[in-house]
Amino acid sequence: MEMKMKMKMAALFYGVALALLATGLRELLTGSEENRCSMTYMYEYPEYRRVTLPRRVSRLYPAYGLYLYGEGLYAQETRTLKLTGAPVLFLPGNAGSYKQARSLGSVALRKAENMEGGAHLNVFTVDFNEELVALYGGSLRRQTLFLHECIKAVLRLYKGQERPPSTVVLVGHSMGGVVARALFTLPRFSPHLVSLIITQASPHLAPVLALDTHLLDFYSAVRERWVTHADSLANVTVLSVGGGYRDYQVRSGLTSLPCSPGDPNKLSLVATAVPRTWVSTDHLSIVWCKELVLATVRAFFDLVDPETKQFTDSVERRKEVLAHHFIRHPVRMLDETQEPSLTLPDFPEAWSEVNALRLAYSTPKEGQAKYFLFALSSRRKAYSHFYCRSNNMEMTSWVYGCVQKTGSMCVRAVDLSLGTELLPPYKVLILSLSDLSSVSHLVVGAPNLNGKQFTVECEWQRQESQAVSVPVPHVLSFGFTSSDVTVNSSGLLHNVELEHFHQVYQSFRITVTSQCKVQKERLANVYRMKVPWFREDSLTTASVPSVTEISGMLHTSRPGNTSSVLLQLHTAPNCQYKVLVRTSFHRVLGQVLRLCGPLVPVYTAVTLLLACGGQLWSVARTGKSLEASQAVGIGLQLHKVGLPVYLLHLLLRCSQFQDAWSALGLPAMDALPPTVPDRLSLEVAPVDEWPRLLSPLLYVLGAAVAFWGSALLRLSLRLLSLAIAPLHRPCVSPDCGTLGRRTQVLFILALSIVGGTCCGAVSIFTAFLLHLYRVLRLQMAERSLSHMLNLAPEKHKEGEKNGLLGGHTGACPREINGGGPLLSEGVLSAVKNDLQLHYSLTALYTLPIVLAAPSLIHWTRNLRYSPRLDPDSLWPHTLPLLAAIVLLINCSCHVLSNSKLLRLVCRLPVPLCVAMVTFSPLHLYRVAYFLSAALVPLALSCLL
Repeated sequence: MEMKMKMKMAALFYGVALALLATGLRELLTGSEENRCSMTYMYEYPEYRRVTLPRRVSRLYPAYGLYLYGEGLYAQETRTLKLTGAPVLFLPGNAGSYKQARSLGSVALRKAENMEGGAHLNVFTVDFNEELVALYGGSLRRQTLFLHECIKAVLRLYKGQERPPSTVVLVGHSMGGVVARALFTLPRFSPHLVSLIITQASPHLAPVLALDTHLLDFYSAVRERWVTHADSLANVTVLSVGGGYRDYQVRSGLTSLPCSPGDPNKLSLVATAVPRTWVSTDHLSIVWCKELVLATVRAFFDLVDPETKQFTDSVERRKEVLAHHFIRHPVRMLDETQEPSLTLPDFPEAWSEVNALRLAYSTPKEGQAKYFLFALSSRRKAYSHFYCRSNNMEMTSWVYGCVQKTGSMCVRAVDLSLGTELLPPYKVLILSLSDLSSVSHLVVGAPNLNGKQFTVECEWQRQESQAVSVPVPHVLSFGFTSSDVTVNSSGLLHNVELEHFHQVYQSFRITVTSQCKVQKERLANVYRMKVPWFREDSLTTASVPSVTEISGMLHTSRPGNTSSVLLQLHTAPNCQYKVLVRTSFHRVLGQVLRLCGPLVPVYTAVTLLLACGGQLWSVARTGKSLEASQAVGIGLQLHKVGLPVYLLHLLLRCSQFQDAWSALGLPAMDALPPTVPDRLSLEVAPVDEWPRLLSPLLYVLGAAVAFWGSALLRLSLRLLSLAIAPLHRPCVSPDCGTLGRRTQVLFILALSIVGGTCCGAVSIFTAFLLHLYRVLRLQMAERSLSHMLNLAPEKHKEGEKNGLLGGHTGACPREINGGGPLLSEGVLSAVKNDLQLHYSLTALYTLPIVLAAPSLIHWTRNLRYSPRLDPDSLWPHTLPLLAAIVLLINCSCHVLSNSKLLRLVCRLPVPLCVAMVTFSPLHLYRVAYFLSAALVPLALSCLL
């Protein structure tokens, strides 16, 4: 009864943990905004014309290809590959198709139709055979080398031109962006071949999952090249765009470029902050999101030199164009020249002088010219800024500084509209009066000569009086406490500083309630979340009055002592706004999984390894194994794992311990995934209580996955044993499914040869299937024994006395331990014990199988090109694990209980788990090494 009660309590505990995990997953997958991207459409059938590569290249890379995108008449004109446009090369990412270039190519074709001068783009796309390069890093180097050949092949197509292009612009999606930057690590690559790289949802800072050494070595080489040789790459412009919270595959914090601080040619931002885009995209929609594709294509055409019809070589021009389309859109044409002074209309009826503090003007239906004059002399001391907004989105100048005034009119003025910023419903201009010493008046133009109606609102501001602050609640307040501030809006702009909001693990539900005394039509509210240290701003548009909820989350943590997050409120006048901030616990869980989800498998492995250790201790003490569910239930041992890891972190703060650590040749301790932008290493120093809070939570979540995952595995094995039972004769011996010693040796040798000549993952998977067959046979034996003993209980008792029942049951003709009866409660107990032990081993084996799956998939998909996986990150490192799995097929509780090594083996799981938590969170492939270190001694204890 006590045991059943403990199991119920464990099930309840892990049920709650599983509910937390499910809540976090639900928030991660569905908690962000709906997909507000517009779809890009092809008006003609897309065609992909294969570009013939040199025979040497085709022989070296038979699985890859290069294509030119086309549709309709353009596809027919380029059939002979006689090209005159500016070359753009698209690189797909992890499991990406070369056909993903069709959105970029189609929009570029439509844009070229409306362009004067004949400028157009030739969009090429690379076929990387849809390889899983985010999970298997062995082909990243091969893709980089092939990309180099593609660039040379593309430029060769233009050799006959009078002014052939000298560079190719690269657009990389996901891992394609990382491969694009890796070009510069090639010793024979000329940096002049690529001057602009635009990446979409590319994890530049670190890999999402570090499943093999090749992936990490690749990242290390790219990072070293771009950081240590930053001066030689200063002329290469790189723009990295993250998808936002909808992209749960590559979080936007990883899209930050690891580069030297202050490099103006390396830009990182999130799609929500891109002008005229303002939407979050998932990992795939960032390729076809119309708003983002339009921004990219517009930038490309603005980068084309009108004389050469090719991309400009000017670094300053690239910075100017990218800033215009991706950072701050001033609602004016890019190349519009700004006159030092300009002449305004001189008919008096168009002019009005405004003496009030605020202007609210709506244009009439009939067209007219209207200009408003604001005197600066009487406002300089009382006010610091002038704020103006208009929902007239025409790309024209609209605010001026008067330098010559005649009567009530301004006849000469300078254009001040360059500082205009575009927001979703209107354009906004904020002028600092301290910068206007040479100007006597401000002029706001509101002409609607075309009869188009719009609204203009302007006011004088004192910024210090319009800024308030509110401290955010603690992350562990669980939403029970809140912070609020009330803003009585006498102005059009208010800034609310969210104090202490600067860490990625924080997540808040920010509610903005607007109430107005007088109901009338007003311009919409815009609530902007401004992050000072990274371009990840998000904007929310709301009507007046309204109750609006904003998700307060961050993609990156504050790197230094910069200010906290700022909530900018573009408000309606004479209304009241209340800002209420509560911690959102389910969003906190979503953020935890977004940032640290890849760490959960490590803690799952820790739980399963400790569960296996509990099984071994039970066998050593009692000769019997625990129930598999009970063993996993007690696998959560925070005090044995978490405390030593925390002590190691404290000791490593001492220089002497660090020296000793380095002298032993130990690798650096893995901390949390990188959360600060522009970090140059994977290790991130602990910040506040973030690590201390996360480690126990991740352990609990990992234990929940281990508990319910192993339960699902046991259920699946039972169902599978029922399915294959008709194919086997009944067997009631604990030795069912075992292998002879020679057979085991032969299997180890054969699988070793297969792993060395073909693929290590195939060997590991085959060994796992052999062990799985042993478990299924034990499952069938247990079911047969239970059935037989229930059918003939009296005869069974009599048989226990004289031992005569063995030959009449159809069982395997073998006795237990050399002389006992075949059909007895003891036999059933032995089978059950062995089955529970092998249940734990099977659950433990699933982890290296999952880690090896990407290599197996990659080998399978490329089998027609080569029978051997090269390079193979698993071989020969997993050879000990392979031998241990095969040898443990014959493992039984009886053999283990008599082993001289068992007591020593029982002590291994705890230190191995401590080492696993210390060295594996950012290097998942090391989990297999630690499991080998635990299973090889266990296999030896079965032999000795």
